[in-house]
Amino acid sequence: MQSDISLARVKQFPRLMWILLFGSFFTRGSFYMVWPFLAVILYERFGLSATEVGLILSSAALVSVLISFIGSALSDRVGRQKMMYATGVLYIVSFSLLAEADSVAGFALVITLCSIATSLWRPLASALIGDIIPESQTRELAMQSLYFIVNAGCAVGPIAGVWLGLTGEQSSFYITTVAFGFLLILLWWGFRSQDVRQQQAPSTHASAEDGTGTTPVSGMRHTLRVMARDRLLQCLILANVICMFIFGQMDGSLIQYLSREQVPNVLELIASMIFANAMVIISCQFLLLKLMSQWSLVKRIQLALILLMLSQLWMGLNPVNLFWGWIGAVIVMSLAEAVLFPTMNVHIDRIAPAHLRGAYFGASSFYEFGFALAPLGGGIVLDLFNGSWLFLTCALLTLLVMLLYSQLETLSRPDFATNS
Repeated sequence: MQSDISLARVKQFPRLMWILLFGSFFTRGSFYMVWPFLAVILYERFGLSATEVGLILSSAALVSVLISFIGSALSDRVGRQKMMYATGVLYIVSFSLLAEADSVAGFALVITLCSIATSLWRPLASALIGDIIPESQTRELAMQSLYFIVNAGCAVGPIAGVWLGLTGEQSSFYITTVAFGFLLILLWWGFRSQDVRQQQAPSTHASAEDGTGTTPVSGMRHTLRVMARDRLLQCLILANVICMFIFGQMDGSLIQYLSREQVPNVLELIASMIFANAMVIISCQFLLLKLMSQWSLVKRIQLALILLMLSQLWMGLNPVNLFWGWIGAVIVMSLAEAVLFPTMNVHIDRIAPAHLRGAYFGASSFYEFGFALAPLGGGIVLDLFNGSWLFLTCALLTLLVMLLYSQLETLSRPDFATNS
């Protein structure tokens, strides 16, 4: 993507894109008012060990990844609109139940429902952008903008949660249900005015051309057969699963580590780290995009991985009570994230055939296996060793990710995917 971040391109965004941006800010903000503190709630209310908390979060994430792929692939046939409505309703129901759960089993079940909704929404939103914005540079700018606005919500959410005293209040999960109810109303208004290709009836969509001059075959069997032949996609998924395992330590294991070490003002530290993470992304994302506009995607990602490795080394060596040391490490990690995460979506958009866009973005949800395994893997290491061992191991894993990315351009792909 070239450094064309012009007002003219932004003005090309359709109304539905602006609704996605506006809604994403408020839903992510309300989500991060409460969700990052869930591990603290489980620990303080039920006295669960780090491994037990990790098992609950990891099990929920594993289930959600599988359902996310199926749901995203299904959206290629039934339409993005119906799937997004269904996911929004699931958000409302699951977070309402989370506000009322009163047992470990109840929390485990409802957390799973929340994770399913979250894992479904992300690839659906990314695929919808591809449906409503045909021009490639404008589409990539839209994906960058969505990632930017999500992080703006993430920056506001945890600080607002601490300020409003919601960090340990279970009833505060109702805030997220209200935010998603509002977003569903906005989406209904946006879809009414937007001609979305994927809204067509399944029979019409199945006969659409994919840009290669042939009528593409659709269906889950065809989708899986194509992906089984796409070695580049498989290597990309493996690399990003490991990458997400590393990033996932901040959301669960790092918070547990700091809580169990009885770090002074731990809730303020957690909120400050999340705020610093989001603010670095907000302030640096488009600047970094402009500076690296002439770089290939893989070269950008390799730079991000170097920064990620440095951040893990910093965390592994940082004294547990050094407040600003944690903030500094998070800043370095956030610079890596500002480059890496939006580039992942752009990468998928470039390699996905038009008639399987939902399935390919759904396959990118397999990255979430890394997030899913992060709480469990991190919890086990924390129980058996300590936080330093965990983050130094993550630094070594970053080297493996760099190796996998260096092999991408040598791997084979299906003919139709290359042509499209």
